[in-house]
Amino acid sequence: MGKISLNQVTKSFGEVEVIPPLDLEINEGEFVVFVGPSGCGKSTLLRLIAGLEDTTSGHISINDKDATTLPPAKRGLAMVFQSYALYPHMSVRKNIAFPMRMAGIDEATQKAKIDAAAAALNLTDYLDRKPGQLSGGQRQRVAIGRAIVREPAAFLFDEPLSNLDAALRVGMRLEIMELHKKLETTMIYVTHDQVEAMTMADKIVVLQAGVIEQVGSPLELYHSPRNKFVAGFIGSPKMNLIEGSEAAKHDATTIGIRPEHLTVSKTEGAWKGRVGVAEHLGSDTFIHVHDTGLMDMMTVRITGDIEARHGDTIYLTPLADQIHRFDAQGLRIG
Repeated sequence: MGKISLNQVTKSFGEVEVIPPLDLEINEGEFVVFVGPSGCGKSTLLRLIAGLEDTTSGHISINDKDATTLPPAKRGLAMVFQSYALYPHMSVRKNIAFPMRMAGIDEATQKAKIDAAAAALNLTDYLDRKPGQLSGGQRQRVAIGRAIVREPAAFLFDEPLSNLDAALRVGMRLEIMELHKKLETTMIYVTHDQVEAMTMADKIVVLQAGVIEQVGSPLELYHSPRNKFVAGFIGSPKMNLIEGSEAAKHDATTIGIRPEHLTVSKTEGAWKGRVGVAEHLGSDTFIHVHDTGLMDMMTVRITGDIEARHGDTIYLTPLADQIHRFDAQGLRIG
């Protein structure tokens, strides 16, 4: 089991409250991602769950048992950090075995668990190597293997891919997702990268200044953002947010339109602008449009290429059924 509940949990450092009263339910077997900008409280929240930070007030339960004051070792959770924290003088086998040796588990059981973890993480051929002989991605897999053999109620990942280059990040992202499918164990994953959140999560928790702005599936947050913050944070490139008279036409203070929900023409359209930089990615092209009179720069996403040069006049038209409306408080209308 791996059900985790937070009830009116707060965290303060001195007189500074970094996590206001917060409620959250994480169901057994879910892959939950905490996402938000730097300083939003996502790592602090993970550390509260792990027991690495003391809860100022409120209650944390794990599998319906109060764990608020339990030390980390008693919570039945396994944490994987940004740094691999491997013992350089030990082989991969001994690094993975370390928590079992500390727990006094017999060698036959240790071997069986090591072999199973290594097979799941494609580390079988590397068990006798030292960490210094491995790539960054392989070292991170060893750290995950060390967590797997503990058979935790949940895995907690604190930005585990941030030390890897772009190609390794994508590969490890897929491996962690595959691992979740194999183990069917609850996983909580912290990242500032909303693309990681969108591609990995069953459920996303969007945080800002310690406050949960919205909880939902990736597509729920994409199609129905609760407020302007979520609308602007989820999606890549981010949503175009327009204020002023154009928004007032839609009985809103702000309207939002995603880059992929704008059509492009060289002859006519709702909004006239000037082509700035175009980013050609092969299957997609991102065009940055200036001088629309609506916002400093609008971003348009189109499939394939378009014959539009820097400085050309261009016309944009939003898909009417894809316009998001927000009130003066930044909350979604309708």
